[in-house]
Amino acid sequence: MSIPTILSARRNAVALLSLAAVLLATAGADAGTCPTDKVLTMPRKIEEAPDVGIKRETLSIVNLTGWRGVGDLRLRTRRLTVAVGGIVPTHQHDDRPSIVYVVKGEIIEHSAFCSVPILHREGDWTPEFGKGHAHWWENKTNQPVVLTSSDVVPPDMLDDPDM
Repeated sequence: MSIPTILSARRNAVALLSLAAVLLATAGADAGTCPTDKVLTMPRKIEEAPDVGIKRETLSIVNLTGWRGVGDLRLRTRRLTVAVGGIVPTHQHDDRPSIVYVVKGEIIEHSAFCSVPILHREGDWTPEFGKGHAHWWENKTNQPVVLTSSDVVPPDMLDDPDM
């Protein structure tokens, strides 16, 4: 497969996951989102938060290679358990579409596109993708928080614990 074909296939996979996230976002409630009057049109610089107290478990990986012209990409679902006082470190989603679901507990997100922290509660989900989309999460409660995260990644990112 040629480089332009691989790049085109990768854009197609990213576009599909992005479309799914947008469709889900328009169907859900405003819970777990940035208040309308606090949404930023340009990303702000956010703190570089460290990785603290996160247990990451890969639940499943689907090889998307060749599906509808997709290049060498994987659809991965993981369970993240965020300890009391735990921090999901600052990371970006410029080129890694993801959807996070809060299975148990509540957690605070600090987003480059929101001027205030965002509270996510059990049952909330959030799409993560786009130019400048950077954020970090923290558990300020007295109980562990459980999240599931599904993302599209190239195979070399599968072994990176921070991704």
